Amino acid sequence: MKLEKNHDPHLNAAWIDQFLDNRTPLKEITYETEQYFNAIKKDFATSKYSQQKKTMVQRIWSLFSETFTIEDEHHFKSVVSGNELFPSWKERLDQEYRKLESTITDRVTVTDFGAMGDGMTDSTAAFYRAFGNGAVEVKVPAGVYIVKGLRIPSWTRLVGAGKGKTIIKLHPDAPRRARLLTNRNYIKGNRNISVEHLTLDWHVERLGDREKTSTGNNYSSCLTYSNLTYGWVKDVEALNPGLHCFDITAPLYNYAGDGLRGKGGSQFVWLDGVSGSGFGDDGVTTHHSDYIFVSNSHFSDPSGRAHKKGFSNSNGFEVDDGSRHVWLVNNSSARCFGGVEIKAHADSSAATGVHISGHLSVHDNRSFNFRHIGHHKKDDPQSLSAFNIRAQKLISIEPTETILYKSSSPRCLVVSGYRNVAINRFLFIGDPNYDYKNKPAIAIQYRATCVSLTNGVIENFTTANADVSIAGGEHSANSVRVKNILSIASAKQTVLVGEGSGLVHLEEIRKRSNLFL
Repeated sequence: MKLEKNHDPHLNAAWIDQFLDNRTPLKEITYETEQYFNAIKKDFATSKYSQQKKTMVQRIWSLFSETFTIEDEHHFKSVVSGNELFPSWKERLDQEYRKLESTITDRVTVTDFGAMGDGMTDSTAAFYRAFGNGAVEVKVPAGVYIVKGLRIPSWTRLVGAGKGKTIIKLHPDAPRRARLLTNRNYIKGNRNISVEHLTLDWHVERLGDREKTSTGNNYSSCLTYSNLTYGWVKDVEALNPGLHCFDITAPLYNYAGDGLRGKGGSQFVWLDGVSGSGFGDDGVTTHHSDYIFVSNSHFSDPSGRAHKKGFSNSNGFEVDDGSRHVWLVNNSSARCFGGVEIKAHADSSAATGVHISGHLSVHDNRSFNFRHIGHHKKDDPQSLSAFNIRAQKLISIEPTETILYKSSSPRCLVVSGYRNVAINRFLFIGDPNYDYKNKPAIAIQYRATCVSLTNGVIENFTTANADVSIAGGEHSANSVRVKNILSIASAKQTVLVGEGSGLVHLEEIRKRSNLFL
């Protein structure tokens, strides 16, 4: 199977159910996942954490940070209606969208203000005249519109004629740090902005042979929402950004240390039907923001040019530093370093409270990668923030080596350092002719604790040393439950438990030598 760049992500839900041969109602699966999560969840006392002395750089970043807390004060849950799953706060977001529509006093077309969709004329000023001070719907007819970067005011809808029909493209003279689209005021913040039915082209070709395409922090992306409350991105394509296709973030990426996060994060943002390729770092990413919902979306084929060649951590979907309460539903990725990565850098708080329901990963290097960098090993400080992942209906097809990150061995799933992780209902398929170099398909490792892996099928990892590896030794995983796993024509060892790992419970582990029995 190969998911092309133009794959229609609205088909993902049907594809995922077909692969899983799923006949169980989504509501029942979601209840089941929640039960497994509650069974392994543990509250860890803060007195057990080892604290690091802050560096001068971290103390400076602390001036722009706030305390990171794990639990959701609103106690939002996943809601299932028929075959659809969404966060319970989506009702609030829907109300705000209706409020946006009722607040709009002008519905205008950008060409009436002098914009030209000829692919040559600088239409930046025309867009700003159309935006005014907001309370406006700006329609953009089919064509290619050249701009030097647009900042959108509150209470604005920007609506094109469809992906590939309406294209907003960066001017050849735009600097490398340019954001193609973003909200207008990062300091005071904005609210109620929607971008719909168009393509965003960051025009990376204008940089020529420049090796690195981004300038640092949260510049150089196609669409950036920063300090935005109530936002939508609907059926938008993003091409070849220097950094990210879509970035939902605070005004600054913050590196004040674990336990802190950046001020002014975005909240209540929904991206649906978005897609992209050629990204220098990640397809869609979140930083220091809460209540983000990404559904029916697809990212593939990153350039990785935001990183040093051969060390590109370019993910289709990344839930990154300081993010909380993020839902990923029925998405897909192909040929990325990570299909879905939930993580943080060593000097930031990890993403917490992430819900995944349905993801199709094809030929990514690490389909599902959960880690807090710098908080893995015995002598590292234990993470204050790497908690609480619920994931169901995951599919990984033939993870493979990649030139993006040459030293990274292929994996379907890696859990490192995170605690309270429940993975339920999955299908992981290897290539029986591929050399997995005696490495496992799934690795639960580096002090991962309270991990549940249930109701899964693993096929065709014939050259792996194990389908599931639970690490022992000084960086051992602990409190791991593996239940109802079927290995078909796969590794000799279905579950390999390392010496020194603690409280490992194995139940209903089955092995079949033939795919067709």
